[in-house]
Amino acid sequence: MPAATLQSTLSQEEKIEPVQREASVPGTYVNFDRAEVVRVRGVRWRRLALKTPLVHKGDDLTAILSEAAGPFLEEGDILVVTEKVVAIAQGRAMPVSEIRPSGLARLLSRFVTRTPYGIGLAMPETMECALRECGRWKILIAAAAGAVGKLLGKKGWFYRVAGIQAAGIDGPCACTIPPYNHWVVLSPQDPGREAEKLFHTLREEGYPLRAVVIADCNDLGGELIGQSGGVDLALLREILADNPLGQGDDQTPAGIVRQSSTDSL
Repeated sequence: MPAATLQSTLSQEEKIEPVQREASVPGTYVNFDRAEVVRVRGVRWRRLALKTPLVHKGDDLTAILSEAAGPFLEEGDILVVTEKVVAIAQGRAMPVSEIRPSGLARLLSRFVTRTPYGIGLAMPETMECALRECGRWKILIAAAAGAVGKLLGKKGWFYRVAGIQAAGIDGPCACTIPPYNHWVVLSPQDPGREAEKLFHTLREEGYPLRAVVIADCNDLGGELIGQSGGVDLALLREILADNPLGQGDDQTPAGIVRQSSTDSL
């Protein structure tokens, strides 16, 4: 079906627009080039992005998210929080200028492929963080696995060995909101515990959400790295496949996923 015809069959909430705009629920947002509603497995799902103040080390993330999400939460909602904002609140972020990369970090970073969606470990400073987080031997073994994978035409072997601590490292990016456009952000510590804390606190405050999930998403996809409550993670990964919380300076590090209807595709 031609794109123009497909767009004409969609509801207004399913259409993609090139601007950040208010969602159908006043006070929530739909980010650039995303749709508010997507159809997954025969069900329409609403994704409501939530704006928060800029988060810093030591901020009470539970209080921030309670204020941002609380007024909009309904029974059965899933609150999705980006791993980056969790890590920043934990103090797991630092200016790139404060990182002194070793010779090994400089060498290994030369073999990492850069993508338009993030620098990853393709700079000495982020590779140095991976060496510190994961240990030198683990990264060396991961690098060897990655080299073998390249010879065989396979992708992702490096991160399969290095693990989530390496995969979750975000380097500086021009499109990120300042000052974090010049910072390195590590993967959060114990994201499962953070999700539990957020979930139980919000429930105790009377908000009827179904689950809290901490997500590491970008425009290539993502992983759900921590959760509390009942949720089908494979289904949620499909719902979040286009990264509705945004990748740049959207300042929407959290969002609500809500079942909109059971209309069949």
